[in-house]
Amino acid sequence: MEGKFTLNSEYEPAGDQPSAIKEVVAALKRGESDVTLLGATGTGKTFTIANVIEKIQKPTLVIAHNKTLAAQLAQEYREFFPNNAVHYFVSYYDYYQPEAYMPISDTYIEKEAMINEEIDRLRHATTQALLTRNDVIIVASVSCIYGLGSPKEYEKKNFRIDIDLNISRGDIIRRLIDVYFTRTNADLLPGTFRAIGNSVEIMPVNERIIYRLKLVGSRVERIDKIDATTREIIDTPSTIFLFPAKHFVTEKEKLDSIISGIEEELAEHIKELEKQGKILEVERIRRRTRHDLALIREIGYCNGIENYSRHFSGRNLGDAPDTLLSYFPHQEDGTPDFLTVIDESHVTIPQIGGMFGGDKSRKKTLVEYGFRLPSARDNRPLQFEEFEGRTDPVVYVSATPGPYEREKSTTIAEQVIRPTGLVDPVVDVRPVTETEDFPGQVKDFIAEAKNAIKKGERVIATTLTKRMAEDLAEYLKEGGIRAEYLHSEIKTIDRIDTITNFRKGEFDVLVGVNLLREGLDLPELALIGILDADKEGFLRSETSLIQIIGRAARNVHGRVILYADRVTGSMERAMSETERRRTIQLAHNKKHDITPQTILKHIRDIASEMRSEHDKTVQTLVGLDRAEFTKNPKALIKEKNRQMNDAVKILDFETAALLRDEIRALERELDSSKS
Repeated sequence: MEGKFTLNSEYEPAGDQPSAIKEVVAALKRGESDVTLLGATGTGKTFTIANVIEKIQKPTLVIAHNKTLAAQLAQEYREFFPNNAVHYFVSYYDYYQPEAYMPISDTYIEKEAMINEEIDRLRHATTQALLTRNDVIIVASVSCIYGLGSPKEYEKKNFRIDIDLNISRGDIIRRLIDVYFTRTNADLLPGTFRAIGNSVEIMPVNERIIYRLKLVGSRVERIDKIDATTREIIDTPSTIFLFPAKHFVTEKEKLDSIISGIEEELAEHIKELEKQGKILEVERIRRRTRHDLALIREIGYCNGIENYSRHFSGRNLGDAPDTLLSYFPHQEDGTPDFLTVIDESHVTIPQIGGMFGGDKSRKKTLVEYGFRLPSARDNRPLQFEEFEGRTDPVVYVSATPGPYEREKSTTIAEQVIRPTGLVDPVVDVRPVTETEDFPGQVKDFIAEAKNAIKKGERVIATTLTKRMAEDLAEYLKEGGIRAEYLHSEIKTIDRIDTITNFRKGEFDVLVGVNLLREGLDLPELALIGILDADKEGFLRSETSLIQIIGRAARNVHGRVILYADRVTGSMERAMSETERRRTIQLAHNKKHDITPQTILKHIRDIASEMRSEHDKTVQTLVGLDRAEFTKNPKALIKEKNRQMNDAVKILDFETAALLRDEIRALERELDSSKS
């Protein structure tokens, strides 16, 4: 176990941060279960919460409503707590199509997923930190309420290796396979190992380093901790712990009884289906389950093993699954012994509440039509009431708290004043429709964007649909403006890359939908155009508009244009609240003689640690070949194809894969330059 949380910052709390910190900490120490921090955009809510964590000294779970925001928060907390364990936990799928069946068209959709191995590694780093340290901050998406496997079984399965341990090379290999490591003769990846002579090299699942075990006879003589890239020896530890390469694990001794339980459930479910005359469904479930059981017997694992998680964990029918929350410390009576912070709670709380219903409906159909056993229904996210029972105390953080937070919280600490003196942006309302005196919202926005870009400022446009975002970005490019679009269909790491590049000034206008609203910290942003602001609904509600307007509150030149043919109730309330906050801030600035200054924030590539070594190598190759590509791109691509084919001929598939992906990257650049 490590030491205490120690906040590292060159700044002291300022504005109304000190009073907010004091109020939240006092409420938590009084034992209040629910506290709200109502913090206007740009007032330093994350810094306030960091101060709260230091004073409360408890492991902390920070939940964000999307991966991009979670990544940004993780980076900020790492800067505040460089000597503590700050980890990032999100869904490891770049692409995910859940298993489903549509009776109307008799269409079965098999589960299809593209797992991001680097994010999977970060998930394991998270759970291992929680089981081995007290000074842990986990920044997670809502995926933290989904089933994860038993922490007791996961911890019990760890493999401890000491210098002078009496163990043969063969026994080491068997123990590694027992904890789901994979043997390889190629380069090591997380969760793999290779045996070379009297040495065994292992890459743990949670970090990109290599442990080399040197054996003399049946004794571990030396343990080297090696940098996976440079092959330099970093350390020579006397003891290492290797946790399982998968979160769903079980002891072999229990496997027979688990399989027996699944077989009993299968027999009961078949009887039920036969009573209903569902002969086809009987055959389906019998074939599927027996195939899965055969794999579980042989290798202890099958695709979709999480659907049998109730049997593996020994839970009763209807019991809540183990989730990331189960890995946090609890008192002897089961009471949570950690702090939960729900960021942008007005969005995150409804998201948490809606997860269970959608999953339940999909599983119900799969069970009824013979694709899954009834126990698959217990592989699910937590119900909202279960989530409430597993998180106490909770701090809700939002510029616009929802009804739930306001009703639950006994303390609502308000933080409106920005230490920087920055004032909420000026809001201007202009028509949507083109008239004789007005060019229409798109042309007007383009003219305003060009003026802002000339001053070196960044610009955002928010649209109502993904298609509109893509079309507007393309239209802006055709008009000579460097623009990109951003929405939820773009891969996690690509989204983060896009935001980082936007901050760096590699393009000037970012177009998106609601993904741009909450929590994105963009101090370079000076102008926001909200298209079709008068279309009442979720994307143009009072809360949404306040959040969008707030994105421009980190820049001294921040301003917002609402394009609307009429002023809706939501617009009026949003503008009124913005003006209220402006008035408070201006009065504070005048009283303390403060001149507002745009926030200066170092730009870090928060996606770098999620990008695999393969991707990093491909990027390096593209950079090295940049000069040649500029001279003659087609000739370079042709030469790279030749090199790839030569690598395949000599069975050097790793080099071939690198060249293949470099070719793809170069071809994308070539296509982009043509358009």
